[in-house]
Amino acid sequence: MSDLRVQESEIPGLFVVDLVLHGDNRGWFKENYQKAKMEALGLPSFNIVQNNFSFNADVGVTRGLHAEPWEKFISLANGKAFGAWVDLRKGPGFGKVFTAEITPEKAYFVPRGVANAYQTLEPNVTYTYLVNEHWSAEGKYSSVHLFDPSLKIEWPIGSDQAVVSDKDLKNPFIENVEPLEF
Repeated sequence: MSDLRVQESEIPGLFVVDLVLHGDNRGWFKENYQKAKMEALGLPSFNIVQNNFSFNADVGVTRGLHAEPWEKFISLANGKAFGAWVDLRKGPGFGKVFTAEITPEKAYFVPRGVANAYQTLEPNVTYTYLVNEHWSAEGKYSSVHLFDPSLKIEWPIGSDQAVVSDKDLKNPFIENVEPLEF
């Protein structure tokens, strides 16, 4: 990718960012997040308070679908993953799904109330995300089951081979999720 680009997905407020990788015989470098450049291209204003990393050793690690009361800017430091997002906000978009492959050249801005998940497609994937709020016990959190058939998410690795936490397997199906209001 030679040009930084920002475009909104089918889910309002969920943006896809095409990042620029500068590479040579040593590897590559990227500006993962550059506030002024990205906001000039349409990304919402985003004041970062925390940077998190999740290392996933195995292929098929599947995490999510979690919606939080903050925005996230997600990307990969290395590897390849499949991303899935579900709008859990009250309104006509409730239950809308967007999926895409995540590589170091792509980043995603996730608005509050949109559930986020990913599944690793290679070993040793490092997933990183910037957030603009800290976790709080008073926050409005929600989740939806990764393998809810009504969502029709076509996971590359099926539920029988995915590596999923017991907690995520207990997430409710969309029919039992109360829409979030902010």
